[in-house]
Amino acid sequence: MIGTITNVATIVVGSCLGSILKKRIRPEWQRVMFTAMGLAAVALGMNAVCRYMPQSQYPVLFIISLSIGGLAGTMMGLDSRFKSIVEKMKKGEAKEGANLAQGLSTGILLYCIGTLSILGPVNSALMDDHTYLFTNATLDLVTSMALSATYGIGMVLAAPVLLCWQGAIYALAKLCGNVISPELLCEMSIVGGILIAASGLSILDIKDCKTLNLLPALFVPVLFFVLKSVLQLPI
Repeated sequence: MIGTITNVATIVVGSCLGSILKKRIRPEWQRVMFTAMGLAAVALGMNAVCRYMPQSQYPVLFIISLSIGGLAGTMMGLDSRFKSIVEKMKKGEAKEGANLAQGLSTGILLYCIGTLSILGPVNSALMDDHTYLFTNATLDLVTSMALSATYGIGMVLAAPVLLCWQGAIYALAKLCGNVISPELLCEMSIVGGILIAASGLSILDIKDCKTLNLLPALFVPVLFFVLKSVLQLPI
């Protein structure tokens, strides 16, 4: 849980710093930090793909996963719905006495909904690898500072929510670890690596990959291996 604890701690620290510094946080400082995190996300994603792709026994599965998952996410409108909710929360944020509830809703969505925040606890639980969570923690540090500069110290209340969210994913991965085969973890890591790299491209404003629409792709390998086991397919 060290990765999740670190992630939660950075939100607490970022919220405190943001509320103290208020508008003194220069936009260029925020931009350079987001650029750094975007580059880090691309590097981490490509590293995961390069690491696990040679081990894959189903080299076409990640393509099918992205296609099916992307189609499902687009049909559900995950990306557009998320952006619509965030935009509604952001309305009036520059006004004096901005609503803390709006800030908390926005912060919780930003902290919890993302490939790093979902795949990170899984990697932490199964492989004792906290790299994704440490990267996510740095990104959340910048985000929490920006949000608390607008909504105040109350933004620190989003930290317990993230703890419960990532803690639940971590616990589930630990409990199900004995049924998660190395092959399944390999395929999920390939898809996850691509999604993390896509997130990095979006952060860098190179290409809006609508990563949220692709999130269901993470569950396609799980469905494939479940069907393979139940139907005893010879593949």
